[in-house]
Order: sequence, then structure tokens, then C-alpha cells
Amino acid sequence: MRTAYLDTLYELAQKDKRVYALISDNGAIVYDKYRKDLPEQYLNVGISEANMVGMAAGMASCGKIPFAYTIGAFLAYRAYEFIRNDVCLQNQNVKIVGTGAGEVYSALGPTHHSTEDLGGLRSLPNLVIICPASPLEVKKAAMAAYEHDGPVYLRLGTNKEKEIYNNEYAFQIGKAVTLKDGNDITLIGAGSILKDILDASFQLDAEGIGARVIDMHTIKPIDKEIIIRAIDETGTIMTIEDHNIIGGIGSTVAEVIAESGMPVKFIRLGLKDQFSRGYGSYDDVKEMNGVGIGNIREAVRKLLA
Repeated sequence: MRTAYLDTLYELAQKDKRVYALISDNGAIVYDKYRKDLPEQYLNVGISEANMVGMAAGMASCGKIPFAYTIGAFLAYRAYEFIRNDVCLQNQNVKIVGTGAGEVYSALGPTHHSTEDLGGLRSLPNLVIICPASPLEVKKAAMAAYEHDGPVYLRLGTNKEKEIYNNEYAFQIGKAVTLKDGNDITLIGAGSILKDILDASFQLDAEGIGARVIDMHTIKPIDKEIIIRAIDETGTIMTIEDHNIIGGIGSTVAEVIAESGMPVKFIRLGLKDQFSRGYGSYDDVKEMNGVGIGNIREAVRKLLA
């Protein structure tokens, strides 16, 4: 994902001199090509995330299009007040790019995990939140963020995600994508964990369970229509996320379900009001925290039973 984002940002900055890359001493090496070819559109502000967001807001007020990038946990938590007051309150055209979404920094522990960022940022007016699931989707999401006039939080994984899209598709902010059809249950997720959701759905096929999979790449604004259609056609919904179920994708979908007034079986699979536990590979940490492929299959069976 990171390479796909950097490649897209490089292309945008070459074409549009208003585009700037801001970093807070994180990712300096991976920006080598960008820094070498576009030095006047690159700023490393040092380890001062709040200051970076404030600078970005000031640049946007002068007609620039800043992309402020660092580890998502440091952006969402350390710089929250600046995101709220300088960017969202003023409706500035700032793109906030956080890497390491969810538990993908599995070996670094909960201090580096973005498992509450959606809960905090989703409540901020004017902020669009996009959580792409693959390299191709990152490119489309970065382009959509650039084209959108206003604050955007682009929530990325790392640089190891496998591609889940086989061909081009139309990416639109606020319009989710049905990756796989199924009539028994609908599985909704976003970001790096979506590959696990897909794999689990294919394994469930072998058990005679038809699981629909929805890529809810835009967390805000949420695609209400696709959720209501899934309720009507499958009657059972499960959200899966390596994020606290309080305030995350599950909460967002639950709000749509509650306001729809439609009867549905529904469950949220994610961190249950707790910080992530354990260290190891991303797969290991997901399993330890109840959101691995095996956990998804087991939860589906219980819900349908």
C-alpha cells in the first residue's frame, strides 16, 4: 500500500505544483525519489505531528494541497486537536495520511496500533475517511482524495498487502464495492483485513455457506444503500475489523441498521473495548485478538446457527 500511495503522490505532484508531501520524520527513506525530483514540494517537519497538521492547514489556506503523512496512531491521537480545529473546523483542503492501520504494526504493540482512530475521527464534521484494502485501491483512493475539495483521512496498511482486485473498477467516495456475492450472510470490512474476510468467505463456500463480501472502503460518508440492500437480500450482517468495535466500522453499520428499522441478524467482530494483545506477525496478532480467518468462520457459523 505504501508504495502505491507514494507512486500516486509522486505522479500528482509532478502534474500539480500545489501538491506537497509533508512528513514527520517517518518514511524519509521511502520518499527518496520524491525528495530528489521534487524538493520544493517536500517538507520533513521532524517528530512534531501536531505542528505538521497545523502547517498543512496553513498551506491549504494559501491554495496548496498538502498530504501530511506519518504513522496513523501518531496522527489520530497526538494531533487530534489540530485535525479538529485547524483542518476540519476550517474545512481546509488537507489530506491526512496515516499508515499502519489497525494492528498491521503487529510486532510493535498497541502503542503503534490504530485501533481507536476511526472512533475519534469519524465524529469530526467535514472529514471524509477512506480505508483502502489493496494497492490498486490505494491509488484510486489517493486520487479521489486529491480530487475532493476538503479534509480527507486516508488510512493505509503497510507495504505487504496482496492485490484483491483483478481488474479496473470505478472508485467513488461513499460507494462501497461488492467483492463477492452470497445469499446467506453479508460480511463487511475495509483495509488490510479484507483479504482475510475474502479468504474466509471462500472457505465457507466449501461448507455450503454463501457469504457476500462488501469492501466498505469509505467509512465516512458510509454507503447506506448497499447495507440496506444486503439486509433485504441476505438478512444477516457481520462486520469484521481489527479496530475497537466501539466507534469503528461495526458501529457505523449498526447506526444504519438501527435507523433503517429493518429486522436483521447482526454482529460486530473486532476488539471488544480492549487494546490489542500479543506480538508477532500480523496474522498471529489477529488470531490472538479474535479477528483471524478462523475466528471469522467460527463467528459466521454461530450467527447462522
